[in-house]
Amino acid sequence: MKAIIIDDERLARQELKNLLLAHKEIEVIAECSDAIQAKEKINELKPDVIFCDIQMPGKTGLELVEEISGVVDVVFITAHDEHAIKAFELNAFDYLLKPIQPLRLAETIKKLSIKETSTKTDNNSPLTKNDMVFIKDGEKCWFVKLSEIRLFESEGNYVRVYFETFRPLILRSLNSLESRLNEKEFFRASRKHIINLNYIASVESWFNGGLNVKLKDGKEVEISRRQAVKLKDMMSL
Repeated sequence: MKAIIIDDERLARQELKNLLLAHKEIEVIAECSDAIQAKEKINELKPDVIFCDIQMPGKTGLELVEEISGVVDVVFITAHDEHAIKAFELNAFDYLLKPIQPLRLAETIKKLSIKETSTKTDNNSPLTKNDMVFIKDGEKCWFVKLSEIRLFESEGNYVRVYFETFRPLILRSLNSLESRLNEKEFFRASRKHIINLNYIASVESWFNGGLNVKLKDGKEVEISRRQAVKLKDMMSL
């Protein structure tokens, strides 16, 4: 599991790094001394877990986690226990008090490992159109039947999900989504789009041998030349 340590005290970061050396399943990929730097590193490196101090100059660890809610597992580390309730309101994975006790840290790592193993097992299973998927964007959450999603659209490190009147953003890649979708129902139109074939309203020829697809909601998606050939071969009688 890739981890980032966030604490404004260098000695505290080093102490935690030393404790984590006993846990080979954890790889510390970065250290940050404030919330602004941490947010950039989280978006760039996409860790599995962050070990985050609460009291820091500028934004607190709590404020940081409010901004990245749902992106990564969070283990808060602090010298004070008065923030515990707020931490768990933010769905923190765990809450450790300084000085960190090795046995208590080991319990946290064990729980993280169990969750990671379970997640990887789940993520290897292909989804069917009748599966319900969980989508979280900030404080908003949805359970949506996969067949009701008409389009996935890449936006930087995020993917915008189109269903009903909603357009939430999730921190995933199109490649990871494509690997779990049935290609007879969801088609990779380009490097930026995966479309639900059941929501296609019309198709017309486009520039350089590509295709232009209009979905039932009126949105138009261009299919690249290479993918157009693949779609024609796949859908032809």
